[in-house]
Amino acid sequence: LKGKAMKFMQCIVLSAALTCLPFSASAQGKPAHKDALLYFVWPQNGAVIKGGFWCRFGLRNMGVTHAGDHYPNSGHHHLLINVNEPLNPNEPIPQDKSHLHFGAGQTEARIELPPGKHTLQLVLGDADHFPFNPPVVSQKITITVR
Repeated sequence: LKGKAMKFMQCIVLSAALTCLPFSASAQGKPAHKDALLYFVWPQNGAVIKGGFWCRFGLRNMGVTHAGDHYPNSGHHHLLINVNEPLNPNEPIPQDKSHLHFGAGQTEARIELPPGKHTLQLVLGDADHFPFNPPVVSQKITITVR
């Protein structure tokens, strides 16, 4: 009986693992529109800003939607603050104080940064927070907060 129970549990675990495989593989590298353009409406590169500011995101040739919505050619914004390491295309975009997620479909956000120079970059994530293939990213800009 002990051997049969162990064999049964192995079958359950294997079935669960095989069921999850197609979902994890399809979550990565969703195709992006070939002419997609992600950019900052505001601030502009080199801007000197006093205190908090509204950061406005622009996107052409793709749509903005909520995280979890699997519409073709659409995703949601992520703002990278002072991030120098490249994103791993096979992993979801991290969520922390340097990687801000806008999964409700926001196209602007009020940002508060300490005084000094900061880099900002936008990344469009798919429904599951993975970068698109090819990645849809803005140019990295530098701002100074006074």
